Amino acid sequence: MLRAAFWLTALVFLPAGLFLYFLSPGVASVVGVSPLWLARAAGGLVVAWSVFLLAASTRPDSLSAFALAAGNLLTVAALVPPVLRLGDALPAPLRTALLTLATVLTLTAVTGILAAPSRRSHL
Repeated sequence: MLRAAFWLTALVFLPAGLFLYFLSPGVASVVGVSPLWLARAAGGLVVAWSVFLLAASTRPDSLSAFALAAGNLLTVAALVPPVLRLGDALPAPLRTALLTLATVLTLTAVTGILAAPSRRSHL
């Protein structure tokens, strides 16, 4: 179950990171991203986080499960307040998609916390 949480989270973040990294100037002006290098840097960080999650899924331990949960909960904490604050200013499908994404990330964070292997030493 923990490996599925890692893979699902990586499959959410990897396309988002690649989209930001290869953001075209035309799309950036529509979205409102002013310095294009900032989007590229953020995309690179999100892709690196996705690669870490994929690598950690091979042998999940309690530290990587904590990193999964912390990263997901921080993303949800950054995503939900603006979505709720904007309310009806966002198109309904976009608002639904962002809240669904926040729910999926919350569920994978909870799965990561509950399925984390114990740190008992084996003598």
